[in-house]
Amino acid sequence: MRLGLNIGYLTPWSTPESLLALAQEADRLGFSVVWAAESYGSDSPTLLAWIAAQTERIDIGSAVMQIPGRTPAATAMTAATLDTLSGGRFRLGLGVSGPQVSEGWHGVRFAKPLARTREYVDIVKLALSRKQVTYDGEFHTLPLPDGPGKALRLNFHPQRSEIPVYLAAVGPKNLELAGEIADGWLAVFYTPEFAQEQLGQIAAGRAKAGKTMDGFDVVPSVPVVVGDDVEMCAELVRAYAALYVGGMGSRQQNFYNDLAVRMGYGEAAAQVQELYLAKRHRDAAEAVPMEFIDRTSLLGPKDRIARRLRDFADSGVTTLSLALFVADADSGKETLRTVAEAYAESGLGD
Repeated sequence: MRLGLNIGYLTPWSTPESLLALAQEADRLGFSVVWAAESYGSDSPTLLAWIAAQTERIDIGSAVMQIPGRTPAATAMTAATLDTLSGGRFRLGLGVSGPQVSEGWHGVRFAKPLARTREYVDIVKLALSRKQVTYDGEFHTLPLPDGPGKALRLNFHPQRSEIPVYLAAVGPKNLELAGEIADGWLAVFYTPEFAQEQLGQIAAGRAKAGKTMDGFDVVPSVPVVVGDDVEMCAELVRAYAALYVGGMGSRQQNFYNDLAVRMGYGEAAAQVQELYLAKRHRDAAEAVPMEFIDRTSLLGPKDRIARRLRDFADSGVTTLSLALFVADADSGKETLRTVAEAYAESGLGD
């Protein structure tokens, strides 16, 4: 298992300089990849290009580039350019986002997300291979019929014709799709205690494609807070967990709430959602079970984090990406160093 870093996106309490400092520290420590996200603010490719220009070895990855936000051809162009500029260090993480962002921000219907994802990845891979792009699908027809368009191919030779593709997946069918058509899985609220059910669904997708789990990258983004008091560390993660389980979607459609239910937290998930949608955000955060936070995070002193790193590795994680819950870049760099020391002490890097 390798270590990675998920810097998220720009927020009111972060700056480009602070995120770059964290990426550079991760690069110095030998982390394998730094991921950048997007929602409806800063975009991931621009931030990754800036980081790639100021790092040396670490891979850069989108976690994610939003499928409704770009045509598949535009995504292929961006991926090829980032991979070339970085010297072959780019990993393309994709996701459909959710119905509120897809339809409210991008104006793209959310219906049939699995079928749309399959077509999208087909076209991206076709474009990156520098073959003429022709496609006749339910959502994409290239070139458009009865018009002046013609089949085109990428007009420069990128660093690589095959760039690793990752899918952000939560539900069982999406997990199977990730196993079938992608090279890796971007996971959220991953816990070793529940992993075998999810990895079994990915393995089923791999089998459909005639593949095994060999070479497939399992990449959860895991909150990390270092400190002597585990309960106090968990307090910093509560609001994040409540936002996703309670407020990232509607009462009828919240994939993260559904995941918490499948993990065995049905009663708590319902309570968190009710409180969050009633705008009782503090109460919703307090209602998130301590066990849920602890199982899906790295919390506590270095020796406890080292033991937990082994649990994640033993469950099948191949790249563990740290999501830092810290006050500033200096404390973030200190957290990265502590986890790197825990990783060395765990023996996982041998």
